[in-house]
This record gives sequence, structure tokens and C-alpha cells, in this order.
Amino acid sequence: MNKVYFVRHAKPDFTVEDDLLRPLSEEGINASKKVTKYLNDKNITKVYSSPYKRSVDTIKNFADVNNLNIELVEDFRERKVSNSWIKNFNSFAEKQWKDFNYSLEEGENLREVQDRNIEALHKLLNKNLNENILIGTHGTALSTIINYYDNTFNYKDFNMIKDIMPLIVVIKFQGLNAKSMEYIYEI
Repeated sequence: MNKVYFVRHAKPDFTVEDDLLRPLSEEGINASKKVTKYLNDKNITKVYSSPYKRSVDTIKNFADVNNLNIELVEDFRERKVSNSWIKNFNSFAEKQWKDFNYSLEEGENLREVQDRNIEALHKLLNKNLNENILIGTHGTALSTIINYYDNTFNYKDFNMIKDIMPLIVVIKFQGLNAKSMEYIYEI
């Protein structure tokens, strides 16, 4: 049995438009310490993260306190919306959730995001049998993982959690099969 603690990053500094380099806000930095406190007694042995700065920084304190290395996994990155900043994110997100194959020019659709995230997750589950694992991730990426194991998870659910930063979702796995899922909204 594996337990995977998915940690959706804490609140970033939205004044930085570069998705890869967007840091945590001061509020996000403080929240990352609460993430550490929550996770400290969970017997986590492996730590992985999206390569995006806000995801790494949300779990870095935990990794440092517990002398664990963070292994970056490119496939856990957030989805690419397009090459330009979009102003009406809600309308765009709703279109994507209604049609998992919808994308903007040079962007990813949710099917692509889900496929690469699930493939990366399955590799880690096979590699780390019976381990408790921490994965630093993003709202949309995590939502596609949830949707894979619970196909009733939809835009309405995504919209309810999109502003919760950080969000922890704990999934227990038997092999590659999810056996239970728990949401930790406040830490």
C-alpha cells in the first residue's frame, strides 16, 4: 500500500507572469511552514515535485527539515495554457473541463496533462512500493489526477478548489489502484 500526499502549491506572487519562475507570496511562504508541520509525522520517505518554483518552494521546508532530497519530475508540471497570458482564465478553464481535448494555440489540453501526470505517477508508484510519497504539484495538474481516479470530478469541483492554496490530497494506492482519497483543505 502506498500513500501519496499531493501538495498543491501555496499562494504564489501573481505579479510574476513567468509560470516556471513564479515564486511564493509572503502568505505562501508562511503557508509552506504549515505544510511542513502537517506532513512531519506522515513517515514520508520520498519527495518529488513539479520543476516550477512555487511547487518546489511549498515543500522545500519539509524536505530540508526531514533531510530528504526533492527529485524534480518534469511531467508533474502545470499545463501550458498558451504562449501568452490570458485574462479570462475562468472561461478558458470551463471550456477545457467541458472538452478535455480543447486547447489554445501552442497550449495543452487536459487529456495531455492527465496522461503525462498519470504516467509519471504510475512510474513512481511502481518504483516506491509501500512507501509514503510527497508530490509537489499544481491545481489543474492535481485536478486531472483526481479526475482520473474519480471521473465525477468536474469543472464545478475544480472551480471550488482552484483558490485553495495550499491544498493537500491524500490518496491511498494498492498497486496502481486508488483505494481512498482525502482532501485536507486547511492546515
